Amino acid sequence: MSAVPTLSSSSNQPFDVTPWSQNHLARVEQALSQWVGDGAPAGLGDAMRYAVLDGGKRLRPLLVLAAYEAMRSGAAIAAVFDDAALRAACAVELIHAYSLVHDDMPCMDNDVLRRGKPTVHVQFGEAQALLAGDALQAFAFELLAPESSDIPADTQATLCRLLARAAGSAGMAGGQAIDLASVGLALTEDQLRQMHRLKTGALLQGSVLMGAACGHAAGVAYQALSDYGAAMGLAFQVVDDILDVVADSATLGKTAGKDAAADKPTYVSLLGLTRAQAYAQELLGEAHAALGRCGLPDTRALAALADMVVRRSF
Repeated sequence: MSAVPTLSSSSNQPFDVTPWSQNHLARVEQALSQWVGDGAPAGLGDAMRYAVLDGGKRLRPLLVLAAYEAMRSGAAIAAVFDDAALRAACAVELIHAYSLVHDDMPCMDNDVLRRGKPTVHVQFGEAQALLAGDALQAFAFELLAPESSDIPADTQATLCRLLARAAGSAGMAGGQAIDLASVGLALTEDQLRQMHRLKTGALLQGSVLMGAACGHAAGVAYQALSDYGAAMGLAFQVVDDILDVVADSATLGKTAGKDAAADKPTYVSLLGLTRAQAYAQELLGEAHAALGRCGLPDTRALAALADMVVRRSF
């Protein structure tokens, strides 16, 4: 597959995120379409493809590729790591897709609408949805450690570790457990922040770190990118909480108002709408400040993605 295109090294030049993201989204969609569900038996591949393809903002893959490009703007990196970055971008989207399949099931959020279409368990039944989520999770790690590849083994292992940590009990799954246990409870702001850092923020931060790892990030650059990912990941959930209140289901592509209906704690229920909106802006400022500390020549794509997350209306 083609290499990730190089951006100009000057961060002072104007940057249009639309053609940049369209180019990368086309590559990610092509790869996902080629890889997902290939050879899966008994209709499983159809459910896997339904869960992944033709929908979603693909923010996590874009973060992987933007972080990788930021690293590459500061140093020459072998072309084999372009493949590693694309695989990481697809792998993190598979983990995200699997989590949505499972979260939507009756045993958790019991939702019927996702990405503007019926959820996987509605379309294929609960058993097939459960298996599709399981298969997507497993395939994510298969993508990161291909059987025959020039990607160094230590890079493959690092990517697997980062993704596993972001998705497991110290990340997304742990946050979901806290979320389910918190229904009807009055959380403090610190407790709510911790839940969201795990449930949503960990995978977004992990996406940034996976892209950074493909670019051999270390020291100040790695820590700054980690701080950026943490701030941006939490900002995403704050905005999600806001949109759950102010947007409708057709705009969101998922059921609006479900958090309030389920009596779940959110930033809006805890802080109020105005304070939640102000907090999202504070987190955006933290994300930009972290990029300013990383010492890389070109972080415009990462900056634009952070802006897009906080200013989005869907």
